[in-house]
Amino acid sequence: MDTVNVYGEYRDNLQSILDEIVGRIESHNDEFFKKTGDKLHEHLIARVKSEESMAEKCVRRGFEPTPYNALHELTDSIGIRIVCSFVDDVYENVRLLKSYPDIEVMIEKDYIKHAKPNGYRSYHMIIKVKTPFEDVLGNTPGEYFAEIQLRTIAMDSWASLEHKMKYKKNIPNSDLIVAELKRCADELAACDVSMQTIRNLIKEG
Repeated sequence: MDTVNVYGEYRDNLQSILDEIVGRIESHNDEFFKKTGDKLHEHLIARVKSEESMAEKCVRRGFEPTPYNALHELTDSIGIRIVCSFVDDVYENVRLLKSYPDIEVMIEKDYIKHAKPNGYRSYHMIIKVKTPFEDVLGNTPGEYFAEIQLRTIAMDSWASLEHKMKYKKNIPNSDLIVAELKRCADELAACDVSMQTIRNLIKEG
């Protein structure tokens, strides 16, 4: 499969857009820390999906691996994961992202308040970013999609373990592991609530 040109002439735009969004998020984090001594997030992971992975996803979804399909029909060429210490910080980052005039939230799913059956918790957003670059539809300024996931450290640790299990085959006692993962997810969620409560009490005191 030829994956070299799945983003075509728009490949460099994706990295520039990613860098700009991340820079904005990091700048808010630094400003918040200087004012309060607290961080809005502990760390973030950002990437432009590799052309090979995007081409494979296009085919898996029934699309030809073309720039139009990679950048218009699919929405995760740009991906950002924001990891926070506290649940309230997740929602504060969501509020900030929604406040940017050049960002439009297309889809959002709150798996923190409404966890998936397996215990997965996170906040997902698909955003559309207005940029100075031409987009795949030929518009300038153009619009590009990005996928953002926001979660606490506890949620992120759980999701990492669950991801490893999901893609490992022939695991003995898989039903028991699934049940244990669900139990752990519920306990970690209760811990997140307790940690948030302690933080609030400290602030009030």
